[in-house]
Amino acid sequence: MATQARTVRPPRWVSAPRSMEKALQGLAKLQQLVSQPRLGLRNSPPHLPYLVPQAYQHLRLIQEQHGAGLAQIGDGGYLPVFLTNLQEKIKQTTRLFKREKEEIFKEGSTARRNLTKLSLIFSHMVAELQALFPEGQDQGSSYQLHKPEAQSFWRETWGTRSLVSWAEFREGLHRVHPVEPGAMAVALRATIDLTCSGHISVFEFDVFSRLFQPWPTLLKNWTYLAVTHPGYMAFLTYDEVKDRLQAYTKKPGSYIFRLSCTRLGQWAIGYVTENGNILQTIPQNKPLFQALNDGHKEGFYLYPDGKNANPDLTELTEAVPRNRIRVSQEQFELYCQVGSTFQLCKICAENNKDVRIQPCGHLLCRGCLDAWQFSEAHTCPFCRHEIWGHEDIIVDPFSYKEEPPGTEEDGDEGDLEDVESVLQELATLQQEKEMSGNAISSPCPDPEFEIPSFPPRTNLPRQKKVPNPDYQSGSSAHWVRNRPLPRLPQECPPGSVSWDVPAPPPIHEGHQEPQQLGR
Repeated sequence: MATQARTVRPPRWVSAPRSMEKALQGLAKLQQLVSQPRLGLRNSPPHLPYLVPQAYQHLRLIQEQHGAGLAQIGDGGYLPVFLTNLQEKIKQTTRLFKREKEEIFKEGSTARRNLTKLSLIFSHMVAELQALFPEGQDQGSSYQLHKPEAQSFWRETWGTRSLVSWAEFREGLHRVHPVEPGAMAVALRATIDLTCSGHISVFEFDVFSRLFQPWPTLLKNWTYLAVTHPGYMAFLTYDEVKDRLQAYTKKPGSYIFRLSCTRLGQWAIGYVTENGNILQTIPQNKPLFQALNDGHKEGFYLYPDGKNANPDLTELTEAVPRNRIRVSQEQFELYCQVGSTFQLCKICAENNKDVRIQPCGHLLCRGCLDAWQFSEAHTCPFCRHEIWGHEDIIVDPFSYKEEPPGTEEDGDEGDLEDVESVLQELATLQQEKEMSGNAISSPCPDPEFEIPSFPPRTNLPRQKKVPNPDYQSGSSAHWVRNRPLPRLPQECPPGSVSWDVPAPPPIHEGHQEPQQLGR
């Protein structure tokens, strides 16, 4: 008896070639719509007749580079989400042309404004695709974020993934930067999700962390600058900034700011000069709040969107307070025995400790932490605990002067528990060096220097010791020797996509218009 064959539905992304072809066909049809002469779109970023062919050509390049392997690179990753989102945005734009048959051709109409918003989204999507697939090759797993703290956070939290859902992203960010639920979370998503896909890519987070730097006050900066500041304009273009500021040409010092269209990750500030001209400039190498404060002092940025009340941003310019670690007498004495100091980094033995790893609490210097993390290590080099974040600290040297009551800071208990392992390792290295005829370098002038036995530590609270899997008592098999730190990375690590360019002159708009380097 013949049995009826059961149709097994293949996984969704097995049809990768079909999804790619549908996106390419949609782009070809959209190009016909946006290229109509009657539409008369300004040839200024974001320019749809230019963006649509860019997206089409780059998708073709990806298709050619990967061929039959397209399904493998897209399985559960960035590409299927991108193509689904792209098709949705193409449909939204096409519906806009169908529903607003006449309004779409009128400059200044609501339909035309909606088309501009979609143009900006397309611009962000093209920039993201080119950043994660340079030359058509999938490089999302090795994409380097510009800010070291943001790079560490993303790779420690999501490894080599280049895209996560909004819910997953919010949960991960909440560990290091608490995200308030409700309206604030909605506003944060609207700011970070530049492509409106419901996901956050490593590229989008790179842009966000650059815009609202520095890292320690990331969400505080975002709240001051994007949520409550009247001068912030979302989804505004270069030309629309000029149009908006035309109403304030008789009020010099009026200003607004927006994301640059052509240099994602940088700000563009438009303002009215004393003679009524409208200028736009892209500040270089400084956080936005610093640029706004400097401009306020110089009389350029006085009235956000023409309003008389200019927000006070001085709180954001204050140095981030650093926790202080006070060296105890026992720590001081233990390290004196080996001719060293507690505050000296145990890894490089050159710089002082200035960073504390969270949540384990071990201390090291910033240079060693950066080098360790650029080697794609996501755990503490001392105890192998997962790194959730880190904070800047200052180590205060020990003083025999009695401290006033109530001034004692939290000690570095986690680091203190590792002292014995470090001393034992130093003793082992000392013996090996002596056997080979080369004594270990030490600031101690005594040629008969020896590692003494460990003094009793009866005055300290007992802490649960975190085992070091790479340490073996009585041997030199320690992580320092088995996993040496790599060389410090160059300014632009291999595989990174650089958005930093030489500082251009201000972009002027008015009676004299120099070469426009960015919008």
